[in-house]
This record gives sequence, C-alpha cells and structure tokens, in this order.
Amino acid sequence: MNDSALELLLDNHDIKPTANRFLVARTLHDAEQPLSLLELEAIIGTVDKSTILRTLNLFRENHLVHVIEGGDGCVRYEICQSHHHDEDEDAHLHFFCEKCGQTICLSDKHIPQIELPDGYITHSANFMIKGLCPKCAKKIH
Repeated sequence: MNDSALELLLDNHDIKPTANRFLVARTLHDAEQPLSLLELEAIIGTVDKSTILRTLNLFRENHLVHVIEGGDGCVRYEICQSHHHDEDEDAHLHFFCEKCGQTICLSDKHIPQIELPDGYITHSANFMIKGLCPKCAKKIH
C-alpha cells in the first residue's frame, strides 16, 4: 500500500493522519502477522509505548484494527481489511502455534455466524485455533 492509499485509509476511518498514526498504521499494514504492543514498540523504535497504545485505541474505536486475544495471553493488533469504517466484514480465524509462538491470520477462513439467544448484542468475536504450524509440525515428524 503506497502512502497516499494509507492516508486515504486513515481518512476513510475518520482518523486524522498524523506522523505517529501513519507510522503505526504502516507498521501494522506491512507486518506479516498480528503484532503486540511490545512488538510494535520494538519495530518502530522512535515512538513511546503510551503514544502507540493511544493510537491503537483510536484505531480500534474507528474500526481500523482488529484486536486479537492471542493464544499466549497477549493482545495483538492487525489492520482491518473491511471496506466499511463502521462495520467489519473482515472477521476471520487466527491460529496460534504453541511451539514457535506465532499468531497467524487465516484471512480466507471467516468466523462463522453464531445465533445468540434473544437479548444478546455482539460487538466483536475472536476465534483462535491453537496447535502447531506447518513448519513446527514438520520438525516433529
């Protein structure tokens, strides 16, 4: 994604594109997997943890990131590929490898619709599968 497309993405989610917000969004977009706050801080290096956390909270409130409760108890973040700033049609499964600790997006596997009893209102859903990734599974056999 080029800079103008990333700026448009922020704008489409009603987020003013400051330098720090742009940097956090760029880092999340370029990552091959969801990232934790500490991972973001280590990759970015020039922005403090509290600024990154405030940015992530703003992104979450404006449906620009998914918040994933990881298999290791750590919260991770990824750019939402939804086409709507107030709806998320990009909810998908994630896989946590218990050996290497990676959280992997299964973008083509969508979270199934669950019919809840009357009166319940869903705000979000997480679907985490735990096991061994193909690379770690090969090492065992």
